[in-house]
Amino acid sequence: MALIINPIASQSQKFPSFGLPSTARLRSPKFCMVSSLNSGSKEVENLKRPFMPPREVQGQVTHSLPPHKIEIFKSLEGWAERNILTLLKPVEKCWQPADFLPDPASEGFDDQVKELRERAKEIPDDYFVVLVGDMITEEALPTYQTMLNTLDGTRDETGASLSPWAIWTRAWTAEENRHGDLLNKYLYLSGRVDMRQIEKTIQYLIGSGMDPHTENNPYRGFIYTSFQERATFISHGNTARLAKEYGDVKLAQICGNIASDEKRHETAYTKIVEKLFEIDPDGTVLAFADMMKKKITMPAEFIYDGRDENLFDHFSAVAQRIGVYTAKDYADIVEFLVDRWNVKELTGLSAAGREAQDYVCRLAPRIRKLEERAQERAKQAPSIPFSWIFDREVQL
Repeated sequence: MALIINPIASQSQKFPSFGLPSTARLRSPKFCMVSSLNSGSKEVENLKRPFMPPREVQGQVTHSLPPHKIEIFKSLEGWAERNILTLLKPVEKCWQPADFLPDPASEGFDDQVKELRERAKEIPDDYFVVLVGDMITEEALPTYQTMLNTLDGTRDETGASLSPWAIWTRAWTAEENRHGDLLNKYLYLSGRVDMRQIEKTIQYLIGSGMDPHTENNPYRGFIYTSFQERATFISHGNTARLAKEYGDVKLAQICGNIASDEKRHETAYTKIVEKLFEIDPDGTVLAFADMMKKKITMPAEFIYDGRDENLFDHFSAVAQRIGVYTAKDYADIVEFLVDRWNVKELTGLSAAGREAQDYVCRLAPRIRKLEERAQERAKQAPSIPFSWIFDREVQL
């Protein structure tokens, strides 16, 4: 999930489906940081290489956490086993995609598919654009496990490590894997979307990776995942709400169950950061403020279907317009995390720590003001074709 914040004007609709939306963007050091650049002529480059990422990431920082702080995570392994691994659900008690889809082994399979497709006919194209974008983001799960395994002190060193951090990463990935599987199969059966274009987009996205600005630093990494899980909880909750409004109760159940998983995962990651605030309040608030200044970047920022180089902007603009994920949601998440971690009550901070504390505590109202200024411009957005829905046009 990544976000490059550009002007609010209609020329740039770029905002992450789960990050700071386009209506809240300004050219300001507080709210803008270019983290990637277009890679140039794809036609020329593709003649030279079998795969060329749509964007090249510039100026990445690595291994920013001092060695003595990495030891904190080793010391927390027992705590993680008691407090984080317990938030996983046993596999036998987890829902599976098959629980919500037509049963291919049943004699009524064809009728069940017909019923699903009839319900899907009543859902507008803009909803499907957002649902597809959400599904593609979920399907890029290999990238997210890779990202977690870049974090110093918590990575899975062997691929089957028994460290609580490694067990969490693998089991979290396994739980999350059901989300993309379920949405993918639903969309395939719906007949409303161009699955080949969607599959190409997934392949492009996984091949392109992500740039979350976490610097191999678990402080930053767990702040990032805390924000992301809260954002995906909100987004999937809103797709559930809209599906119910459109009369598809079963799709609402699908999205609602995914949202429930995201909420549980949010609880785990926010507990980790809460513990870091307890142990190292100064270092944690500095990491929190810096992540907010650079913005929470979304995994789908590099999304590309082979045609639309601004696909992320366009998908995100539709999500904002139909109320699945908005600038207000971004501000609400910032405020939620500030309250969740009792940032306003922190004491004994360094001068830099106090400055960081002040910054994050004032951030949410500032984002809301930006959203208000940008709403009028967004009302005049054009309609464009989306390859995911057979090039039918949707308003941004």
